Amino acid sequence: MMAVNNRVKITNDIELKDRLVAINRVTKVTKGGRTFSFSAIVVVGNEDGIIGWGLGKAGEVTAAIAKGVEAAKKNLTRVPVLKGTVPHEQSAKFGGAEVFIKPASTGTGVVAGGAMRAVLESVGVTDVLAKSKGSSNPHNLVKATILALSEMRDARMVAQNRGVSLDKVFRG
Repeated sequence: MMAVNNRVKITNDIELKDRLVAINRVTKVTKGGRTFSFSAIVVVGNEDGIIGWGLGKAGEVTAAIAKGVEAAKKNLTRVPVLKGTVPHEQSAKFGGAEVFIKPASTGTGVVAGGAMRAVLESVGVTDVLAKSKGSSNPHNLVKATILALSEMRDARMVAQNRGVSLDKVFRG
């Protein structure tokens, strides 16, 4: 399926909340001893259809998280959220991770694990059924989940692509 370009420019009126998905300590052994550094995967979203992710690397955990948040703000994407759930079923694959996202009825909650849960909650989805297959690597899960969400289309977009008047579709 073709990915839709839904890039969002950051403005001051968008209030983004950040969530830490994973933190990793990296050790490098050199002649003088060991050097530790940290990498952090961060997801930012306004809980109303805008999502972005970033990776930050630094010598301290807080600096790595801050760099991840700044990187996430640079690649924001708008995705359709319909009454707290996704418009239709969607699957996507990135690297070894494959995700499947399915709409759920009101009151179900977010049935997803780990990295997928952080992405879905940040985008504003409150009721969804999601499953990850293959790799559980948080890097690939975040990327696959955002890819699946960005490939989703809402009813207005489909009607517009088909050349149907929006008044006819949503009136009756």
